[in-house]
Amino acid sequence: MPKPTVHIIATGGSIAGVGPDRMDYIRYPEIGDHLTIDQNLDRVPEIAENFNVIAEDMVSVGSTAIGPANWIALAERIHAIDREEPDTAGVVITHGTATLEETAYFLHLTVKTQRPVVITGAMRPPTSISTDADLNLLDACRIAATPESAGMGVLTVLNNQIQCAREVYKHNTLRVETFKPNELGFLGYADSDHRVVFYRRPYRKHTTETPFRVDGMADLPRVDIVHAYAGADGMLIDAVRAHGSAGLVVAGFGAGTFPPTFIAAAEQAVAGGMPVVLASRSDAGRVVMTPRKDEQGFIVSDNLMPQKARLLLMLGLTVTNDRDALQQMFYEY
Repeated sequence: MPKPTVHIIATGGSIAGVGPDRMDYIRYPEIGDHLTIDQNLDRVPEIAENFNVIAEDMVSVGSTAIGPANWIALAERIHAIDREEPDTAGVVITHGTATLEETAYFLHLTVKTQRPVVITGAMRPPTSISTDADLNLLDACRIAATPESAGMGVLTVLNNQIQCAREVYKHNTLRVETFKPNELGFLGYADSDHRVVFYRRPYRKHTTETPFRVDGMADLPRVDIVHAYAGADGMLIDAVRAHGSAGLVVAGFGAGTFPPTFIAAAEQAVAGGMPVVLASRSDAGRVVMTPRKDEQGFIVSDNLMPQKARLLLMLGLTVTNDRDALQQMFYEY
């Protein structure tokens, strides 16, 4: 049986990080050195033994330096691979863990392919004792080459756990099991018997089912996030408005409540024509629409965390400024 072809796009991050010694798990991002993807692959000969690999270094940075221009470039590159490489089974992206969940959700909403796209990273650099970089890269290749992964949208894998890009988030600063799927559970596992096993599929629309097309764009509409806290007033919201942002996400308490002067400033933003999404600081559960929120003109985030609500609003604003249409997107994607 011929080996499946996997195309790997490297962007840097801890999975390619170089520390000063084998006991360093902290300082390597400040040093800033990275392995190339070929050097990463040399560490894991089992990948070449089991897959035909096409590999490229798109950028080599920590993911704190990755933003909309990089997201658009990744989407465009995936589309080019889809057009030019009919025999490629799937795409793997290596990425820093700091913003991995945001890149994953952006691509989940924008790439127009049914082929698997799998994003992975690492919490411990390749130069450290007990690095997770090697197995995560191998697992990502296994998932990208698995036919059952097709049509699932963008997937992430770290620590053997396969997760949906919409739901995954980083919940721990240092542990290798840091990525969790809020309350909804893993999609499956790249397991220890070398099988890729799925137990559920994403339900919300993604990839080819969305209206978002970013090829050729230079940037996205600016959307900012302001977190509420006890005693918060409207100063930061007013600053966002003064800066000319296209939209705003406010992260409140529990199911979407806010200090009085804070929410009053958000109402003024809506009155001035700015779309404002109400999200929650909590890492699980929905922010639901109420008659009062509807009357005030707000959009609710459903169960999207603030950083992902921001992404959906940014993309939504490339299609429409209509509040009801934007709200429907939060119910569908």
